[in-house]
Formats: sequence, C-alpha cells, structure tokens
Amino acid sequence: MAEVIVIGGGMGGMAAALLLARQGHEVRLIERHERLGGKLAEHRRDGFTFSLGPSLLTMPHLFRRLGLRQEFVEPAELCRYRFADGTRLTTSRDPERMARAVESFSPGQGTAWRAFHRWAEGCLRAAERTVFAGPPLRRPEEARLSDLLAVSPARTLDGLARHFFTDPRLRQYVGRYATYAGSSPYLAPAALGCIPALEHGQGGWYVPGGLARLADELALLLTEAGVEVSTGVGVERVLADGERVTGVRLESGEQASAEVVVANTDSAELYGRLLPHRRRLRAEARLGRSSSALLLLAGVEGRTPGLPHHSVIFSADYAAEFGDLFDRGRPPLDPTVYVGCSAVDDPSQAPPGAENWVMLVNVPARDPARWPLSPESYRDVVLERLAARGHDLAGRLRFVDLFTPADLRERYGSWGGAIYGSATHGRLASLRRPGNRGPRRGLYLVGGSAHPGGGLPMVTLGAHIVAGLVGQDFPAERKVRS
Repeated sequence: MAEVIVIGGGMGGMAAALLLARQGHEVRLIERHERLGGKLAEHRRDGFTFSLGPSLLTMPHLFRRLGLRQEFVEPAELCRYRFADGTRLTTSRDPERMARAVESFSPGQGTAWRAFHRWAEGCLRAAERTVFAGPPLRRPEEARLSDLLAVSPARTLDGLARHFFTDPRLRQYVGRYATYAGSSPYLAPAALGCIPALEHGQGGWYVPGGLARLADELALLLTEAGVEVSTGVGVERVLADGERVTGVRLESGEQASAEVVVANTDSAELYGRLLPHRRRLRAEARLGRSSSALLLLAGVEGRTPGLPHHSVIFSADYAAEFGDLFDRGRPPLDPTVYVGCSAVDDPSQAPPGAENWVMLVNVPARDPARWPLSPESYRDVVLERLAARGHDLAGRLRFVDLFTPADLRERYGSWGGAIYGSATHGRLASLRRPGNRGPRRGLYLVGGSAHPGGGLPMVTLGAHIVAGLVGQDFPAERKVRS
C-alpha cells in the first residue's frame, strides 16, 4: 500500500483517487476550491440551472466502470448545425440516417460522408489500440504499424475535411471538432476526426439534473472508498528529491508525505509552479495555448419551437474566425456560437414555460482587459449575430449572466483557458501531449493537458491509465468492497 496525494478535484482527480483507493492505497484528495468537480460546475439563478462545462458526454462505459449509477438520457438529435447561408443540418446517431441527411443537405455528399465515417471508425480503432491504451513512448501490446497511417498523420483536421468533402459547409462541420480540444481546424491533427465515430457509435448522453450530478455521485463514492477529501486547501509545492516525490507542502505551510502524487492540474502549472522543471516547461510553451470560452447564460421566456438540446450556429468565415483567435489574439467579431438548452430534455432546469440557454463562444486565453471590446460589448455582438442567424432573443430575455475566462478560472479552477501544453496544435499533436508519468518516481499527471487529452471522457480514461501505472509501480492489495 502506498500513501497517495491527488492534487485537484476535477473529474480526472476524483476518478484517479477513487480507482487508487479501490486498489488498496491510502489516498488523500486536495482541492483548492470549496467544491469538487472542476468543469462539472453549474450556475443557478431564479429557478434556472446552467451547466458551465460539458453538456453531453460520450463513452458512457468509462463512467460505468467507475461505479456511477446515474441515469443517462440520449437526446433525439446529436446536434443541429445552422450555417451562415441559413441552411441547416440535423445530425442523428444512426450512421445511415446521417448519410441520408447529408445527401439531402448537399446532393452528392452522402457517399463522401459514408467514406469519412469509415475513416473515423478506423482512426478510432487505431486510437483504442495506441493513444487510448497507455502513455506515449510505450508500445501497447495490440498496436500495429498501420495504426500510425490510420490517423492520417500528415494532415490537419481541415486537410482531412478537404480530402472528403467539396461542400465548404461540411468542411466547417468537420472542423468544429478541433474546438473540443481548444484548437483550430487549421492547426489540429486529423486524428480529432475520430470523434464522429464515437458520437455515432456510442451516442451523446445527458444526465438528468445536469452533468454536475456526476461529481455529486463521485464524491459519495470517494467517501465509501475511504478517500480523505480536503477542500479549500491549496498546494504550494510538490516535494521531491533527485529521484522521487516525497509529498507536498500546503499553502498553510503544512507538509504531507506521500510516495505517490497525482497532479490533476494543467501540466504547465505543475512544471512552472508546483515542481519547477525548466526543460519540460519550455517544451510545453512551444506547444502553444488552447483557446478559452466566453459563456452567456440566459434565462429565456417562452419555448422555442423545435429547439434541440445542442446546436451550433456557424460563422460566415471560419478561416477569419480562427485567425482572430490564434493569430490576432482577439475574440472573433463573427463567432461560431454553441447553444445548449438542457430544458429541452429536462424541464427541471428552467421554470415552467422558460428555457436555459448556455451560449459558448471560443475566445483567446488571455486577460479580457486586453480584448479590443469589453466582455459586455462582446456579449451584445454575440446576441446580434444570433439574431441575424434566426435566433432573436430580444424581448424574451429575463437576464444574461456573463462568465469570462477570468471568471471561470477564479470560481472553478484553471480550466477557463490559460492552458499551455495542451498539444492540440500540429499534425502529430496527439503524440506530443505530456505523458501520464512525471520526471520523478511516483509523480503522475491526469487531466485535460495530459495524455490522452481533454474532454470529460478522455480525462476519465486518463484516470484509468494512471491507476494502471500506479498499480504497476506500487502494487497493493485490493480492497474488498462490502
């Protein structure tokens, strides 16, 4: 049995702590904020509930493996896309139905979508044998040489879209998967194109009451497993000698010993502050920053006919939008807007006859004080763009609460944006993420910036990988669950 300290109570930290406790280790989870859950956060006002993080999840089996018993509900549509020319594409889980929808939307492109989906399925199978199977630089047992070619390593995501589709709207549809990782389709690897295989193969799921209920149930499971949870406690430093970690020093000055430290933090924060490592920090900085998010949380009067749970309203010029984000460092004046309305499937999320709109816009991960427009002025730009694309909320708004990247970092941890080392840029970015093993024995990384990457399912998968590594390095008697 090893003494384990997990720094950070986001999904990755909670899952890793639970799995390690079940292995028989003595685990303490330390979270700077007063609540657990990280991105699994919500905002409540006047009877409305808004998710501040994910609105849907894929790969539900990863959560079941943790012992979560929450009900999962599958919305009728995966997503509805609205393009600048006014056309719409509704996506559903069934691949053949999706292909027919694409053919009706853009004659001649249904066959192209089938070919794209076959590629995505092959890419996903390759990822399951390699990237999803364990840390980089270790050849998984089932990996094949052909797996490298299956992820189209020479292409960006935009290049992949151009390979399959002639319709620029469908290229935009493929390119939006880059934003799952805070990247640009013109920089992100083609491997992100495997996400549609997950969506159409395993579905997109909602948790009644909001995805924050996952964090609530995980907190109960941590207690059952005997994990010591400390909230409102900051870690100042990871302690280590030349070869191994020895524990942590808290901001209070207290030192806590440990043979294993699992960092559920941005890897740049780990190597820049908690355990300074100049070489690794420089490598992280070269990978570039991810984008962040501006959230508009609107209490909306009335019900919108036919509104889906999840929709995307695209900009007119994708290249200009991402040029603003990553080249010019400013919020796009014509942004793509992601709209989630959980009240469509869960009336408990809004008062009777009302809707809870979560509007997310990708913005640079920089201080909003350096934006050309104030966040309040940019909010008005977003609402005007929505109105121009068929979603005029004028006269229906009870309120709009604004959350900038700085707000998200302050209230819910560092996930609001300043993520270096997210390794979302470049054709081989999937292989360049920081590994799950750190530079000292007993140090492990889990979370959005570490292998296998961001997103709720990938972070959960990373926790399973870390638990496996610790199990190899520090064997322990498994606890027998009563």
